Amino acid sequence: MSTEPILGLRTVVYPAPDLDKLKAWYTAVLGTAPYFDEPFYVGFNVGGFELGLLPVGHPGGAPTQPGSAGVTAYWRVADAQSEFDRLVELGGTPHEKLQDVGEGIKVGSVLDPFGNVFAILENPHFDLTKLR
Repeated sequence: MSTEPILGLRTVVYPAPDLDKLKAWYTAVLGTAPYFDEPFYVGFNVGGFELGLLPVGHPGGAPTQPGSAGVTAYWRVADAQSEFDRLVELGGTPHEKLQDVGEGIKVGSVLDPFGNVFAILENPHFDLTKLR
């Protein structure tokens, strides 16, 4: 058993005022259907991590409306510029312009159809052997 308190990103959950619309958008963005699809929660497997959609107003659902004021999770991509462009083509609204923050690391974000931040990260220094 690990003694480290934080083991890494596993799940990011976004509130969904219209679960079907947000599910369709993320299905197009991720290029895959959800692995878990219920009226109370939709879950996508993204490279071993989870993107969850929690309906607003459903019993046990999201307590707040979506928006850009909450936590931002960055999703790893191979080519930040291509992915940023694709997200905008799919209807994402540019939020944080794509920028190189040093040493070849690029970040940027769009807003999904309900205002949640979907951030991307291209990091050539990321070591996949440290995933667990």
